Amino acid sequence: MYYLGYDIGSSSIKVATVEALSGKKIITLQEPNEEMEIVSPHSNWAEQDPEVWWKHICIVTKRAIHGANIDASKIQAIGISYQMHGLVIVDKEGKPIRNAILWCDSRAVEIGNKAFNEIGTAKCMEHLMNSPGNFTASKLKWVRDNEPELYERIYKYMLPGDYIAHKLTEEIVTTKNGLSEGILWDYKNNNSADWLLEYYGIDNGLTPEIVNNFSNQGTVSDSAAKETGLPKGIPVTYRSGDQPNNALSLNIFNHGEVAATGGTSGVIYAVIESLNSKETERINQFAHVNYTEEKPSIGKLLCINGAGIMYRWLRNHGIDNSYENMNRKASKIDVGSNGVSVIPFGNGAERMFNNRTIGTHFCNLNLNKHSHGHLYRAALEGIAFSFVYGEILKNDHDAINVIRAGNDNLFRSEIFSNTVATLIGHEIEIYNTTGAIGAARAAGLINGNFIEFGENIIKNDHVTTYMPLKNIESYAHAYEHWKINLERLLNY
Repeated sequence: MYYLGYDIGSSSIKVATVEALSGKKIITLQEPNEEMEIVSPHSNWAEQDPEVWWKHICIVTKRAIHGANIDASKIQAIGISYQMHGLVIVDKEGKPIRNAILWCDSRAVEIGNKAFNEIGTAKCMEHLMNSPGNFTASKLKWVRDNEPELYERIYKYMLPGDYIAHKLTEEIVTTKNGLSEGILWDYKNNNSADWLLEYYGIDNGLTPEIVNNFSNQGTVSDSAAKETGLPKGIPVTYRSGDQPNNALSLNIFNHGEVAATGGTSGVIYAVIESLNSKETERINQFAHVNYTEEKPSIGKLLCINGAGIMYRWLRNHGIDNSYENMNRKASKIDVGSNGVSVIPFGNGAERMFNNRTIGTHFCNLNLNKHSHGHLYRAALEGIAFSFVYGEILKNDHDAINVIRAGNDNLFRSEIFSNTVATLIGHEIEIYNTTGAIGAARAAGLINGNFIEFGENIIKNDHVTTYMPLKNIESYAHAYEHWKINLERLLNY
């Protein structure tokens, strides 16, 4: 028997199949091979057609069934991980009315800031645990204000994962976890934040029915079966935003446990059991996958939009077309990159700068002495420094017991991992898992046995542990040099 998991990213769609009993990986694939286009009709906008996600779901599902050489009738359940904070709006037929507005789209920043100021810090933090910020609710308000003819056609709004579940099952439902990611969940009253929608002038009837994120959320329909090659009737039993799901994939469920991600964006995601926060805007709080009213497990998220996308940009526009070559050249350069600093924040507004758009900057580049290797190392260091900057999350978190990361993206680089571990002063455990594998395994978690689930991950997936290096002085000096360049920009 098997479980199937999807990870719906803005770069690609990933799928994994695992053995139901052991959680052992059978196959992982992604579609397409090249990254999906992000449409940006205006500065700091980011959109994608949800039907493109579905097209790639269908292609990669057929590839996975064929490549794994399994009997698809033995797939017992499906789990879905998805890019957070996005907005998909559909009509009564369940068809998208416009492109999805993505997580990194900054058009609603001022709408969220205005709401935060008018509603007040106390109420927002007590009920929402966040500023409305640049999240799903504020993006929906933007549609109401700027595309009224489209707003009038809306039947339901959804998160990206809700839309893919709908395409699979023909059901339109969401979860409290998903609503919390869109700043649409009221923690104090334990229901959807209808009052925020009313403040925005939005009909709260647009909110889908709420289901548990570990439950039967619908079964594969006849039409979806024909398009994907899956048998009709397989239940969708799990959905989660990508960062809570990445934490689940790394066995991060308890207070003091931290998951780190170095993908297109960089994320530090720490679990606590408290509904209080010292940070009101730069860090965000979401209901973790195992959140209950009785045991409020909260994921505190520090997101850095400009992270892996910086290193990818260098690959796509440089002479080296592989990360392996780039890492090899970077490894020949000393810590500090001989004075070169890369400020990597070129992917929209950054929450840790109170939603300012800083941009990407190359500082102190000397055309007579610096090479591609210096740029590569400076980029890796600059992204690592952004994880450490200000220790915002550490200041808002009373215990860090363990830090874990997946063996993919930036954490495959020793330079990056060593820099973060050394400056944070804490070891980082690396695991051979992915969001799609985590979603597949989580499809079997209806029983809620998180302890056994986590023990299997620790036993089977651990790859290595990066320890803080002893020569911290060179790293600390490079970090201070980088901060000087950053703060010049912040104070400009």
